[in-house]
Amino acid sequence: MAVQKLTQADFKAKVFDFTKGGAWKFQGPRPAIIDFYATWCGPCKRLAPVLDELAREFDGQVDIYKVDTDQEQELAAMFEIRSVPSILFIPKDGSPQMAAGALPKEVFYEAIGELFKVTQPKV
Repeated sequence: MAVQKLTQADFKAKVFDFTKGGAWKFQGPRPAIIDFYATWCGPCKRLAPVLDELAREFDGQVDIYKVDTDQEQELAAMFEIRSVPSILFIPKDGSPQMAAGALPKEVFYEAIGELFKVTQPKV
């Protein structure tokens, strides 16, 4: 599976419908990673192939999404995105965790194992 781009409507359907109010309740079928990025951002461009690889390696185990912060300013504001890339790790149960910067692939592997309890890529 490829990295999927999220609009605000997609976010509400696949991740969390914040318009209904209430506490955080992830709606996805499996853990997710959301890359808050901008098209003009150099580190974001360098991170994109890493996320593409992870999407293939963890297909069916982890969903990987992208949110363009320039197009989806309300989502970016909701998560207080001040710099890009910012990465949101969302376990199936529990609270999401934010990380800043173009993380190396090894850090994604560690986070997927520790937060999501997914230890082996499918490939």
